[in-house]
Amino acid sequence: MNQTMEQLLHYAWKHKLFPLSPLKTSDGQPVYVIDPGLHNMDAGPDFFNAKVRIGDTLWAGDVEIHLRASDWLRHGHDKDRRYDSVILHVVEKEDATILREDGQPIPLLRLPVMQRLRQSAEWLLARDSPLPCRELLREVDSLRMTSWLDSLLRERLERKTLDAMRLLERYEGDWNEVFYILLTRNFGFGVNNDAFERLAKRLPARILRKQRDQPLQVEALLFGQAGMLEEEIPSDYYALLRREYTFLRHKYALSPLEASLFKSMRMRPGGFPYVRIAQLAAIWSRYDTLFSRMLHAESIENILPLLQVPTSDYWLTHYHFYYAAPHKPKLLGRAAMHGIVINTIVPMLFAYGRHHNLPLYIDKAIRFINTLPAERNRIVELFSQAGIRIQHAGDSQAVIQLRKEYCDPRKCLYCRIGFCLLKKSIQE
Repeated sequence: MNQTMEQLLHYAWKHKLFPLSPLKTSDGQPVYVIDPGLHNMDAGPDFFNAKVRIGDTLWAGDVEIHLRASDWLRHGHDKDRRYDSVILHVVEKEDATILREDGQPIPLLRLPVMQRLRQSAEWLLARDSPLPCRELLREVDSLRMTSWLDSLLRERLERKTLDAMRLLERYEGDWNEVFYILLTRNFGFGVNNDAFERLAKRLPARILRKQRDQPLQVEALLFGQAGMLEEEIPSDYYALLRREYTFLRHKYALSPLEASLFKSMRMRPGGFPYVRIAQLAAIWSRYDTLFSRMLHAESIENILPLLQVPTSDYWLTHYHFYYAAPHKPKLLGRAAMHGIVINTIVPMLFAYGRHHNLPLYIDKAIRFINTLPAERNRIVELFSQAGIRIQHAGDSQAVIQLRKEYCDPRKCLYCRIGFCLLKKSIQE
């Protein structure tokens, strides 16, 4: 509870939600907040570059906020030179006098959190609901909501950019390898994402490229590294794959994963990992540098045909290796292709634009995702039922970001919707 109350104090300071009575320091000097400063989420004072008039003096510097004044000493700020630039110490409870290194007291402002704000925040944060503000969402102005969804989409793409940058560093700036790993990962379509990513990392793209003119060997490498060629199955095609993989495994000193990593339970046959690997094999047999094609694509219509590559003939009559099934092409469906664009193509374009400071690719990523239909899942349905208008995939990605990064960890105080509702509660 103490941590929540200190967050609320941060919140009140950041948004200047002050009591109506004039602000004064502990020694009676009037305080006028010109600029609360920039909220610092890392080590050091809580707010940077604030501007505050104390008495007749205009101060520019940092602000530190605590529930109790004595927390300054408890947190060791008196021994940390980063806090020498603090111009104002904001607290709810004044239980100590804090001195600078030269013996002068740091100006202290006691800032009690308004009762209505406290009650409204406690109501939001304590609710046992996946969407605490559900009943109030319809009260949020549509323009404000649209702006917040746009920001959340960019926030989600920035987070995915960090994932891509970590891979880029690991693979020494090889964008094709990063694209290969992320595309392969997302062929897991949620349930098998981690297993497919492990498969990509266990089988470097350069090895697949060397065998690209032999589609059978590409299949053998992917199925073999997935641990799916370890059994004895009475099938000529399966036996051929095993023979090819045995040779290639020795040639490239490969070690396979455990097939048990790949899940098939409660899946439609078209989503079985065997089918997804066959589809991947078809893609990597056809293209050498698929990422460059994605960079040059001007529309979604340019991208989707690149993903719809026919599998080898064996998979026309199979969903796995155990027995045959009725004849059916195993092409990616439209929803699956949209998922690949949303989770692989768009983040990669955004990351490439960010890394090379090329707004063209950032704008293209946003344009692509905003032309795709909204995803259909439980999170999107939850927000739709609460009254948020979700018009395209950019909006559905935004509410996924909202749920995972704000609603689930109860960061209502950092959410613009939360701010809007809390501010309204103290104005009524």
